[in-house]
Amino acid sequence: MLVIHKMATTTAITFSLFSHSLRLLSKSKPSSSSFTSSFRHCFSVSARFPGRQLSSVNRTGFCTAVATTESAETGINAEEKKVDDKNFSEVKIKLPTNDSSEKLLRIRHTCAHVMAMAVQKLYPNAKVTIGPWIDNGFYYDFDMDPITDKDLKRIKKEMDHIISRNLPLVREEVSREEAERRIKNQNEPYKLEILASIKEEPITIYHIGDEWWDLCAGPHVQYTGNINRKAVELESVAGAYWRGDVNRPMLQRIYGTAWENEEQLKAYLHFKEEAQRRDHRRLGQDLDLFSIQEDAGGGLVFWHPKGAIVRHIIEDTWKKIHIDHGYDLLYTPHVAKADLWKISGHLDFYKENMYDQMSIEDELYQLRPMNCPYHILVYKRKLHSYRDFPIRVAELGTVYRYELSGSLHGLFRVRGFTQDDAHIFCLEDQIRDEIKGVLDLTEQILLQFGFDQYEVNLSTRPEKAVGGDDIWEKATSALKDALNDKGWSYEVDEGGGAFYGPKIDLKIEDALGRKWQCSTIQVDFNLPERFDITYVDSNSEKKRPIMIHRAVLGSLERFFGVLIEHYAGDFPLWLSPVQARVLPVTDTQLPFCCEVVNKLKANGIRAEVCYGERLPKLIRNAEKQRIPLMGVVGPREVETGTLTVRSRFGGELGTMLVDDFTSRIKKAVENRMSF
Repeated sequence: MLVIHKMATTTAITFSLFSHSLRLLSKSKPSSSSFTSSFRHCFSVSARFPGRQLSSVNRTGFCTAVATTESAETGINAEEKKVDDKNFSEVKIKLPTNDSSEKLLRIRHTCAHVMAMAVQKLYPNAKVTIGPWIDNGFYYDFDMDPITDKDLKRIKKEMDHIISRNLPLVREEVSREEAERRIKNQNEPYKLEILASIKEEPITIYHIGDEWWDLCAGPHVQYTGNINRKAVELESVAGAYWRGDVNRPMLQRIYGTAWENEEQLKAYLHFKEEAQRRDHRRLGQDLDLFSIQEDAGGGLVFWHPKGAIVRHIIEDTWKKIHIDHGYDLLYTPHVAKADLWKISGHLDFYKENMYDQMSIEDELYQLRPMNCPYHILVYKRKLHSYRDFPIRVAELGTVYRYELSGSLHGLFRVRGFTQDDAHIFCLEDQIRDEIKGVLDLTEQILLQFGFDQYEVNLSTRPEKAVGGDDIWEKATSALKDALNDKGWSYEVDEGGGAFYGPKIDLKIEDALGRKWQCSTIQVDFNLPERFDITYVDSNSEKKRPIMIHRAVLGSLERFFGVLIEHYAGDFPLWLSPVQARVLPVTDTQLPFCCEVVNKLKANGIRAEVCYGERLPKLIRNAEKQRIPLMGVVGPREVETGTLTVRSRFGGELGTMLVDDFTSRIKKAVENRMSF
């Protein structure tokens, strides 16, 4: 079964086993212990920031970003900083991650404890729960009266005070009984539940001075003074259910970010500002691309005309490339009998992500969460010979998966979405070539949309798996050989494969250096067995084919969201929903403008005329709507049959004949070039 790995709506979380907090009862100071780990990776972002220059400096094995202020010569004021993307300068920023810097991980973990200590000093009735480090900082969940962003300043001030006192962090080992006694004395019910979930013994506790303690496995800095308080910032407050269960209490979650120095924090805040500017939810509304209509229900996407045009282009590009690569296109139903999902195993392993069944004429039907069983039914419609292989089928199939309302996030986490799903049925000795073909196709499609940086992971057999050792070894070797043939570097995730087969996952890197899981290739030994699919070999014996699941874009909705943020809404000319807007100086030129637009449309160019305002406002409106090209028409242009052309990124391009303007656009679109 093909599972598209979706990015979480909140930052990906790396938990310590039990990062939790309690106020100190005893004044003992047990000895500390060391923590060692190996870290290899760096977090890298390419970004555009207004009015500032960023330079990279190397620091002991990893890179950081240093933000420099504007020089006097630039003369940049607050208004001038609010420039369009065309005025942003491209820079490369490298920030350390929890994986690349043990020091940073310790700082963030300790900040979570310091924040919890500060909250309980200011709000004595607050109950503590968990407080892990996360990708860009830390958070902590509290059972307390609601707080607002204004309260964060007060909490941060208390944190600064704790940091300035340079209190030691000391590790203590206690028995389970002693830990339980201390927790009960503090009346911390969540901690009792956490303690019960800890299987290891002895129980470890970290103290901050002699005033506060925490059920925790570490690691931490030695002293609170090791934290640079100017490199720490509290960011926001959100609601979160205890244990993620809607039936449990709603907690107050405080998010913070922490770095090794002020320069890193500045660079991160610039990155965050740019990410917010590119937020696909805001741009989707501003550019009228899509919406989520609450009257219809959360997580259900409405594609507006402009967004639908972009989707149409994506789909046409996808279909053409697949047909060129020997795929047959399919269209299959959105529902099926519940029995189909019993055979596939989805009702056993995936039920929590499926919607309730519906009864139709005394039979139970189910909205599909995946497309795989449908493609298998198409395969089974007739008997196949070994000569038929490989068989490649592909579908842009809409699926429906249950998501909690709190986890929904724009186009990135929805309840109904369209997968670019495909399945390959092949022989064992064809796996390598088919995987290589999928990698070639994946590269071709992603390059079309401007993605050429990938992170590739190969996941191997887990402890519990179906299929024999021989076929697992052969399939895994085929995946490795295909990646080597392609010349792509990759990381091996030992034991990280699905229970039904090894897989390759590919993450694309956007303009900010963020990684997005899109493409996946999964070999499946399970579904062919469950559905008893066969072919006749050269000896006229029935054999089981190999099945490969694969997706390139993941889902159209999520990929569109990534595209919006990658381009900040400034789609390239060939992909832009409106490629040219014709603007009359006065309404007198409107008839000629309509003639020009009609000619552009007749040549397959997406064009429109806009009027009714003064020309400067018409131009500004086109800029705000990210229109790549504008053709201004005044009395002289009408007389000469020309346009004064203005490019969003190139500025004034001079006067052109309408035919020349048309041909240049067609050539640029055909070659995927700028105008």
